[in-house]
Amino acid sequence: MKLPKTAHTSRPWRIHELAPDFQVEDVWALPTPGGPDDLPRLVSQTVSGDNFPEGAPLIVRVVWAARWKIGALLGWDRPKSGLGSRVASLRDRMPDDLREAPKGPQSDTFPLTPLYLLKDEWAAEMANGTVHTVMHIGWVPDESGGHRGQMTVLVKPNGRFGAAYMAAIKPFRVWIVYPALMREIERSWRAGAEGQPPVRT
Repeated sequence: MKLPKTAHTSRPWRIHELAPDFQVEDVWALPTPGGPDDLPRLVSQTVSGDNFPEGAPLIVRVVWAARWKIGALLGWDRPKSGLGSRVASLRDRMPDDLREAPKGPQSDTFPLTPLYLLKDEWAAEMANGTVHTVMHIGWVPDESGGHRGQMTVLVKPNGRFGAAYMAAIKPFRVWIVYPALMREIERSWRAGAEGQPPVRT
């Protein structure tokens, strides 16, 4: 379920310290009911992405493949467009306590570099020729007295071109890619709750 931006901005996340110049693009409630200590399992499951986008509907796979083909053609994803080249990593802004915290797992599905993993939040970043972005997963109390995940995407577009790119892909992202991702997260979460696979760190 898509949430208002205040669902992210109203919480005392540590990511606020690191990315005050980023804008909140999307906030989603994740269908992942659990206990107070289940964030590491959610992060591990989400970044492994064993069945996404391969197991997603055809339209999602087409959109996903098209993005990477266009990016390769236009050079959006070249190393010189990424972290440490076009933009500095947010790790350069991190205070000592966050630098010493666990990073969490590396993503197999998304080109994300993990920043930190705490009890109630995880953050990872990526950059290319269009945008510098952060994926943030928080672990929040739910209405039933338990907890659930909350995913936020923060972005810093690369000038007017990056802003135009984000506007152009918004319908695909909101109406096609994210709903499929939410379904996959829910499916994997339920399967994991039955089997309780080991957590990757």
